This record gives sequence, structure tokens and C-alpha cells, in this order.
Amino acid sequence: MWRLGNILLWNLMAAVILLGQARPNMKLNSQSRSGLRSDCVGNLMRLSLDKALAVGNELEVEAVVGTQHIVLTPRLAAQCGYSMESDPWGNTRIYSSLLGCYVDNKDDQTFNVGLRLRMYGHTQSDVVTHDVMQTCSYTQWASREIICDRNYMEVSNHITTPEAKGQAQDVKDINTIPDASGAAHGIWKLTFYTPEPVSMVLSEAEQAGYGAMLTSTRLVMRSPYNTAETYSEEVGGVPIEVFRVSAYYQAPHGLNVVNLAAACPTGGVLFINDVISWHVPRRVTPLLDGNFEVLEMHMGINGKRLHGSQMAARGYTLSTTPHHIVIEIPVGSPDGHFKSHAPDYQYHITYIVEPMLEVLWRTTDTQDDTRYKVLFPITTPLMPQPPHFHENTVPEARVFSVILGTFLHDVVLRNITFSTGVLTVEESNARGFTVQEHNYPNGTKSFSLSVPFDSAVVLKHNPDRLVTTYFLPLIFGFIILPEETLFAHPIELQASLPDVELPTITGTCDQNQFYIGVKYGNQGHNFKAMVGPRELTAEIADEYNFQGNGTHFSLILPYTAKDTAFELITSDSVRTRVDLLLLDPINNWVLSDLYLSCTFPFIRTTCDPNGTMTAMAVKMESVPNLSPSRLTLKDQSCKPAFSDDRSAYFSFSVDSCGTTRTFFDHYMLYENEIGLYYNNKGVAYTSPVDPEYRQTVSCYYVVNETRTVTFSSKPRRYEPTAEIGSGQLMVQMRLAHDSSYNLFYQAEDYPVVKYLRQPLYFEVELIESTDPNLELILEKCWATLYDDRTSLPLWDIIVDGCENPDDSYVTIFHPVVSNARVLVSSHIKRFSIKMFTFTKEEVVLKDKIYVHCDAVICDKNNQLDGLCRGQCVQPTHRIYSRPQEIKGVRRGQRGTDSTQQRQISSGPIVLTSE
Repeated sequence: MWRLGNILLWNLMAAVILLGQARPNMKLNSQSRSGLRSDCVGNLMRLSLDKALAVGNELEVEAVVGTQHIVLTPRLAAQCGYSMESDPWGNTRIYSSLLGCYVDNKDDQTFNVGLRLRMYGHTQSDVVTHDVMQTCSYTQWASREIICDRNYMEVSNHITTPEAKGQAQDVKDINTIPDASGAAHGIWKLTFYTPEPVSMVLSEAEQAGYGAMLTSTRLVMRSPYNTAETYSEEVGGVPIEVFRVSAYYQAPHGLNVVNLAAACPTGGVLFINDVISWHVPRRVTPLLDGNFEVLEMHMGINGKRLHGSQMAARGYTLSTTPHHIVIEIPVGSPDGHFKSHAPDYQYHITYIVEPMLEVLWRTTDTQDDTRYKVLFPITTPLMPQPPHFHENTVPEARVFSVILGTFLHDVVLRNITFSTGVLTVEESNARGFTVQEHNYPNGTKSFSLSVPFDSAVVLKHNPDRLVTTYFLPLIFGFIILPEETLFAHPIELQASLPDVELPTITGTCDQNQFYIGVKYGNQGHNFKAMVGPRELTAEIADEYNFQGNGTHFSLILPYTAKDTAFELITSDSVRTRVDLLLLDPINNWVLSDLYLSCTFPFIRTTCDPNGTMTAMAVKMESVPNLSPSRLTLKDQSCKPAFSDDRSAYFSFSVDSCGTTRTFFDHYMLYENEIGLYYNNKGVAYTSPVDPEYRQTVSCYYVVNETRTVTFSSKPRRYEPTAEIGSGQLMVQMRLAHDSSYNLFYQAEDYPVVKYLRQPLYFEVELIESTDPNLELILEKCWATLYDDRTSLPLWDIIVDGCENPDDSYVTIFHPVVSNARVLVSSHIKRFSIKMFTFTKEEVVLKDKIYVHCDAVICDKNNQLDGLCRGQCVQPTHRIYSRPQEIKGVRRGQRGTDSTQQRQISSGPIVLTSE
């Protein structure tokens, strides 16, 4: 049982008698009673010290007898009948036996108890004192009184006086008085029974820590627990500590001996279903031999009796069984207190309460009364109290919010460990995190923390391209006062938001270079840039004139740069493409892309008047494995004058290297061919899947004139042709006011408001081109709730170049006729739909729609199978799958990486019912 480990909180080492001495700067508050309350509780005096006085101070207690001040150490307190206990918040109670060593006793009826409290601050010179004097009257003495306090056992027996008739129980007269027996009318010898007898004179007993004294009517003996002369035994299953002694004292008529005994329980506590059940033996056999009668039985708390109504209000019970007296107290009753602990760094609590049992019994044979009072501090076993956290995070507010609790008031939040390190509470608040303590009426508290998503201590992860998951790992560091015990509690918070703004890429060209600009999204430069096949490193960035800041960067690439691709070459130009991809560095998602093709001036053949021809052969994208250094003229001994991994340069005279000459009416034609020929073993230098490389080089000479003529790359099976939908061509989509397509809504008119089923007239146009051989084809068009063309839900309007047959309001294509505004009718497509909105289970999801299209630009002279055969020229046996429930829901997202497509959008268009 908890007994000795928390007996007293005295703070000095030995008993010192201070005869009116004062410390420096001592503040004497002998008249002040604020926070001090003293009262008399039977044969004890009780002093209560409020936490407002004691907390944060070191307390020293002195007994005051006249002008003497005696510092009460733990040893002296147990020897002289003083005890003290405090709760974690500084509330302190001091008890003094009325028969204590330093009590002014007036005939065992009036008792003056004097105490001086010294409270030391941070320095020994900072002292505040309080003097307490309490007078108690107590006359209801029983023949024998036993007190079992937390740190000592006390027994006092009534003794006979010369005027008394008869003798007290267990008092014997001894006629022979030994020599050197001690002071007159004093105690001579004490014999302790362990149970073997051990004798010692009074001075030896006092040196051993025992207290013995005579008053006018009583003999008092006092013993600490667990001394050499006490012993334990079990009574009714309850451990009892026993103190038995025979005291020899000198009386006027001779030497008397009194047999005294005290027996105090040290156990007998059960904890069942949050109820403390304290069992005390009904017959304490070391104190009783024969029959007895219980006259009174009382329960109390903190040394003071409780009335039956007070017990009922608190849920206390006092009952008896054939063998025990039982007191039951609910855990958490207001007369006790909780205490925090952290074994193995895990939060636990105990409940501490101090019930009192007072029993008065009378023996049948002697009719002597015994008052038996036990003050019994009880501490429950450790109860795990793992903290719980409640997360109040609202992701849209972009702030983590959590509350952690509950804790007792002796727990203090000392620091918080974030992903970047440990911060104190003060440092956390200074960083913009809100740390607060919340106190509740039941004496508990909790702690709350708020941290913005954008803080550096928050970790981020993107589970997909458009969603950010935020992680906040935390370790709360606590300390338990006053022991300064440390413990910690980890938690991890997580929230997800579709808040990713992807980076965007723009690009233009001039006569020689590509100009590319990248605008960062809200994730910053958190991507990997690929220029062509290579990652954009610092060295490559310097090569391409990289310029950047916190929101943008730009590149300038010559069209002949290593990371560009030659798509198409003519006699005076080359079409070159640069690819820029922005990739997620972890998942390799394509965050944004640009495939920019431009046509640049490119003269690769020159014919000099002296009969020298020069030619440049370039490595086309269609032959990625070609090594230009292996190219030759017809005469395979004529190799490049210079070559690298992208081009080969030839210089030769018209009468060499297998050059042929042909005569015409007004000019002569010289012609040769650059090619990749078979080696001596008949094996080509290209792989079997690559096309054979052939480039014809021609010069014709007119009288007194030299001109450059065309050349071409000849694939194995057909002549080179223009690729469909390539080049720097711009497409726009506009919404017309009506079917005349004469007046269009401008940017400042959006959002455009329309009624349900009101026609919407769209026009898609290829602009900045007058080439009549090009035709614009609408591959697919669809509507969405949001401006993001890849968002869901969506509804198809045009599918594979034709109207969506699943739509009850079919899309209508309108013919285009050339006029003053429309120069090339094949450059324009027109269609109309009826205004609608998205619903789910008859509920409108949103009153806006956006319309998007993918367009393909085709060469009218080379209409291959597929879309370039014309708008809605498709087989008629296509099968469509009708979406369910929500109009426009598709399982997959649309690709956006075709080099033949142009992507345009229009909106928003708002539905109105007015």
C-alpha cells in the first residue's frame, strides 16, 4: 500500500531550534489568514493551505512553542505526531495530533497548536512566512485512543493519578524503583514486543525515532511505520502493522507499567468497476482479546467526519460484514484528486483520496472504551489514459486544425516536433501556428493546434495530377509537474484537395529560332522538363538561353538545335518541330506538353558558276537510326566533306562523283543523288524497318545564269507528300448570335445567357491561311460543366466527325458558302446544338456548360482513309454506348497529344429560366 514513499514533503534535513532568528528579507504575515484555514477535527488539528500560497514555492514547517521554532523534518514529524500531504496543484493539508510533542496542553482539555510556515521563492532570501495558532478543546477522551496517520501510529492510555479512584486498564504498580530511573514522574524504560521483547531506556527509544510522553492524565506512545520494533500480521485477509510496548514510568507512589498497543491497516483495498472498496477488520485482534461492542462508527474524508446526507450525495457507503467494516468510494469523487504519470512514456492517471474511519468500541469485561481512528490515503493503480485527438480540418480553408486531450492540470505542453524540427509552444505561435490551451470545468484540459497547408512543416504528395494530399506529422511533447516527467504523443493529420494548377506552355517562331515560355502552376517548379529526348539540365538550359524567375522560365532554341526534329524538307524550307514535356518527377505524369512545328527558310543546294555543286543532307525524323557520315553520292567514294550526327555536307564538281548531264533547249541539267547504299556484303546500313534514304540534287545552267533548283527525299515506295495538319496553323471557335453567322459574341460578352433548348450556333475556322488545298475537319466536340476540357462529366456532341446519335436533340451541320468574309469555305465548319444542362436524378448539377472541339487539318489533294475523307464521311454501322444516369459521363479522358489536332473551347454558356 502507498504509505512511506509519499509521507511528507518537508524540505530541510534536521530539526533545528530557532530562537527568534529571522532570515534576510523575511516578510512576516502573522496576521494574514488569506489562503489559510485551520480547524479542530476530534483529537487532531488540521491546517489547510491554499494552492495560491504554496504553488511554486518550497515549503518549510516549524512547530512554535513559546519563543522556540522547531523545524519539522520528516523523521521528527513522525516522531512527534505531525503529517502533511499535498495534491499536484499545491493544495496542502497539515495535521497535528493534540498530544503532539510541541502542543501546549492544558490538562488534556485545551490544546494550543502553533505553526510557522516558511515559503521560499527562487532564492533563499525570498521568504514569506505565515504564523498559525489554533486552540482546540477536546474532552471526550476514551480510555485508549489510537491514531493511524499516514506516517505514524499513536496510542494513548488513560493513567491513574493520586486523586483517581482505581487504576486504568493494564496499569501495574511496581514497588521497587531501580536506581537512575530518570526524572521524577518520568518514563524510565520501554519494552517493545516484536513479538520478542526488546527493552531500551527513553533516550534510546527517542534516538530510534519513537515518541513517548506523559501528560496530566495520559501516557502517549508514537512509532513510525516499518521500524525494527514493529511487525506485520494479517487479520481477516488485511495486512496490519502492529506496535506493542510496555512503558515503565515513575509515579508519586512508585513505578508503574502500562501495556500499550496500536495496530494500523496497510492494505485491504480493492478496485472494482471504478469503485474503491476499503476493508478494515471488524475485530482488530492485536487490540482485542474478548468480547466487545461497537458504540460508534463514522466515515470521514481528510480527517473530518461526514454526515449521512453528505455521504449519500457523494455516493459513499459505510457498511459492515461479519468480518469487516467496508467503505466504498467512487473513483473520481470530488474529495479526491487525479494525478498524472508516464510509465514507459505512456500517459496514465491515478486517483488519490484519503478516507477516514473512526470506530468507538467497548470491551465487555473491563468496560474500557477504545477510539480507533485511521487516516488512510488510497491511490488507485495506474489507469491508461491515451490522449485522443479530434480533427477539425476543413480542407477548403487550407488549415489543419486538431484538438488533443484530455489531460489533468498537472500536464504542460512543452514543445511540438514537426517534420522540420522541434519548436516550443512560444516558437510555434511565433511561426504563425496557433497553439492554445483549453480548460474545462471538470478540472481537465486539452490543447489545440492550427497549421496552414502552405507552411514549410507540411509535407505534400500528389496522388494524381490535379489533387494534392497534405500530411502533417506531429509529436506533442508534454511534461508532468512537479516531477517534470516527460512523455510524448504522436499523431498524423492528412487532407486532400483538388487544388493543383498545372503549368502551361506557349511557343512561337521567327525565321531562325523557337521561342518557348513556361508559366508555373501553383506547385512551383516541381516538375521535370524534357526538351526533345533529353532532360533540361543546367548545361542544356545555358545552351538554350534559359531565363527564369519564381513564376516563369523561357527558352530560345535554334531550329537546328540538337533536340529539334526535322519533319519535312523542301527546296527552300524545312519544317522543324520541338517537343517540350513537363513531367511529374515521381510518377512521370505529363503535366503539360507542347509540340511546336514551324517552317524555316532552308537553302540546301548551291550551284556555282565554276561548275561546283554543294549540297546539305539532313537526318529526317522518319529515319532516326541514320548515320549521316555513311551517306555518299552515286560514286560511293564521294563522301561528305563534313558530317555530324544530324547532317552531311557535300562539295563536288559537276563532272565528278557520278554526276549526270542532260541537255535541254535552253539549259543543261546536272543531277546526282545522295543516298545510303549497300556495303560490299550486300547489307544496308539502315535497319530493315527504316525507309531507304535518297535525296536528289540538281543544278541547271542557263546561258550566263546559274540557279538553284528543287530537290526532294524519295521514300522507298512513294514520293514525299505534305503531312496532314502540320505547320503553324491557328484555329478559333466562336458562338454566333443566329444562323446567319454574321455577328459573333466577343470575349467581354461571356458568360452568354441562353434558355433551355435555345439553339447555339458555333463556327470553327482555320485562320491566317489562304491555302485552298487545306480543309478543316471537326473530329470531335463535347460539352463539360467546367472550363477544363478533360473534366467529368461530359457529353459528346460530335463523335468521329459526325453528330452524336445518342443525343435526342441531334447536332446540325450548316453549309459554308464563300463570300466577302469567307475566302476559302473549306477552312470553316459550322454546327448548332440546343441549350441543355447536366442533371442527375432530375436535379440540375450546374447551370453552366463549356463546349470544346478537336479539329484536324487535312490536305485536300491527299485524302487518305479516315477523317480526311470529309466531314461525317464514315461507315454507317458504328455502335455507340449510351452513358447512364448523368449526361455525358465517360470512363476515359481525352488525349491531347496528337500533332495533327487543334484544340479549341468556348464558354461559359449559362442556362436561365427567366
